[in-house]
Amino acid sequence: MAKIVKLASSLVLLCVVLSAVTLAQDKVDITGTWVFEVETSGGSGSPTFTFKQEAEKLTGKYSGQFGEADIKGTVKGNQIEFSFNAEGLGVITYSGTFENGGMKGKVNLGDQASGTWTAKRKP
Repeated sequence: MAKIVKLASSLVLLCVVLSAVTLAQDKVDITGTWVFEVETSGGSGSPTFTFKQEAEKLTGKYSGQFGEADIKGTVKGNQIEFSFNAEGLGVITYSGTFENGGMKGKVNLGDQASGTWTAKRKP
């Protein structure tokens, strides 16, 4: 009976450890500088974003064809959404996912155009 209790305790401990390891691997942190490739019907661009992530809160800077702007957004699981205000266009919103060390998704350019994007962390 003591062996069964010991075995059961060991299995429970193993499950707890494996769950903790899985949760740690799933944690997304996009803090850093990223280079984007954006494709829209109106053309393409390669803006740079510098992100600072604190839990689910995302802040940072956009630098690209529309000048420079502060960004605000969220990271929930591997889902990412952020936006900034571009003069003459209004609010530009990016939404997407973090996968395999990179990001990809859709962009809405102030309700005037939309497109897709991919991003890689700058070394």
